[in-house]
Amino acid sequence: MSYYTSLSGLQNAHTDLSVIGNNIANAQTTGFKKSTAQFANLVAASAYSNPKHLVGIGATVAEITQNFSQGAIQQTGSALDLAVSGDGFFTVKDPSTTQTAFTRNGNFSLDSTTVAASGNSYIVDSSGNRLQILATTAAGVITGTTPTDATVPAANASGAVFSGVTVAANGRISAAFADGTSSVIGSVALAAFNSPGGLQQIGSSRYLATGLSGSPAYGAPASGQYGGLLSGALEASNVDLSSEMVNLITAQQYFQSNAKAIDANTTVSQAIINLKS
Repeated sequence: MSYYTSLSGLQNAHTDLSVIGNNIANAQTTGFKKSTAQFANLVAASAYSNPKHLVGIGATVAEITQNFSQGAIQQTGSALDLAVSGDGFFTVKDPSTTQTAFTRNGNFSLDSTTVAASGNSYIVDSSGNRLQILATTAAGVITGTTPTDATVPAANASGAVFSGVTVAANGRISAAFADGTSSVIGSVALAAFNSPGGLQQIGSSRYLATGLSGSPAYGAPASGQYGGLLSGALEASNVDLSSEMVNLITAQQYFQSNAKAIDANTTVSQAIINLKS
């Protein structure tokens, strides 16, 4: 039994090393959130067992939790680089599958390859997913809570061509035109969750809503639980390399100790076999 106890520890140490390794590998990934492996002990006992005679039978992975603490804000100067200061998530939609995902990576740009038939452009992330916005009046007052694609017109009603885009701290996206005019095209739709730890990772710093996370509640930046919005900045990974290196050393020692315990169990078992023979 002691052999399997140490083997469970060895497997857990391997999981811990994998989680820490993934954190370190993504220390420079924009919007990445670190994870931590949580373990639980195993005990074999019945209702009639003497609690003073119980011996554990190893450990298991209880869960791997995500830490959604704020990452450092790094200035970039690009108008479509956005960072959330708070608990909200950007909402993006895959145009081919219509799958809606959520992210803290605000590295957006204008779509230069797939444009609408009218010549209008979309605001997209690096994977081509379209940023979702909330519809507003011309004055920027939000008129609905259903997100739609952020579409930038190629020209205004006067025929002046598009010249640039700006995003205000309250999430309002304005398109500027060559004749000096501008118009609000919508407000960035931030999503909030009752339990963000229940979000499912799908890569590229994106997540899907699950039954554990609850359904997203949409709103504008600088309101409620959504947090503020910074234009011209990105949120860096929240991985602290110093802490991860300490965790890595601890996990290595955990692995080595369990490996030595298995060696000791093997030696004892072999000695018993030799005595019986």
